[in-house]
Amino acid sequence: MHFAKLKRREFISLVGGAAAWPLSAHGQQPVMPAIGFLDSRSHEAMTDRLRGFRQGLKSAGYAEGENVAVAYRWAEDQADRLPALAAELAHQPVAAIVASGGPQVIFALKDATTTIPIIFLTAEDPVRLGVVASLSRPGGNLTGVNFFNRELAGKQLALLRELVPAVGRVAVFVGLDNAAITESTLRDVGSAAQAMGLQIKVFNTTTSSDIDAAFATFAGERPDAVFIGQDPFLNSRRLQLSMLAMRHAIPAAYSGREYAEVGGLMTYGSNIADAYREVGVYVGRILKGAKAADLPVVQSSKFELIINAQTARILGLTLPQTLRATANEVIE
Repeated sequence: MHFAKLKRREFISLVGGAAAWPLSAHGQQPVMPAIGFLDSRSHEAMTDRLRGFRQGLKSAGYAEGENVAVAYRWAEDQADRLPALAAELAHQPVAAIVASGGPQVIFALKDATTTIPIIFLTAEDPVRLGVVASLSRPGGNLTGVNFFNRELAGKQLALLRELVPAVGRVAVFVGLDNAAITESTLRDVGSAAQAMGLQIKVFNTTTSSDIDAAFATFAGERPDAVFIGQDPFLNSRRLQLSMLAMRHAIPAAYSGREYAEVGGLMTYGSNIADAYREVGVYVGRILKGAKAADLPVVQSSKFELIINAQTARILGLTLPQTLRATANEVIE
């Protein structure tokens, strides 16, 4: 009887541990390396990006669930949850943690650990943010991928005007939970709009209700076009934004291809899925013994123009041949 009880206790212990980490036969050490992944959004908003991340891991010789375990934590667009989630991951036996979904995620993890390697994605200059000493020699325990959607506002507005020549007034949507992102977006959009003689009206959003309310105002003061800033929260609401723009028959420009894939008119920006692939590659290098301090920050250089031709037709827009020829992809 005593032996049976002992075996039952061991079995319960193993089952309980397996819910979090794959354990060895003696329940002492993970049988495979583990990494953490913290994002400000939800799992549903990240399908394509996670695919890119896993491709990067695979190219480095790692397959999730086979020879590496991944512990995901999702803040569900609730920024106040990030510090606790970051601390939770920092207390797990992980070899590295991915920081995804805005500067707040990076800073939450930076505060949580000074020893576990942190691999980040950011559209901000990570040196200006103060998370690395330099791009070539990050120092400390952080490195990652820097993509440049923030500096593309002028190009995005120019492409929007090429598609909609009569545009004069533009509604600009930004998120408020990431102050650095919002400040940078407004600065870039403001200077680009002024140079092009465009009037802009800014709509600050933190919830889906804010987005609904902003579009409701268009019944009284209708803009010629909408500009959706690069922001983790707005990206997580891309289906809502694309559908509302279509419902109100207003041309809109976005910064990520995911918008065009759910009906958004036009997107121009970094290939975010490729940036996540780069992160997967870096995680693989960390798992093989590389130090974050010695891995230079990757400068993402793949930009793409995606146009949803079906949406253009519904909006009554004629797609210029120059844009069609320039586009990396035209969704018919």
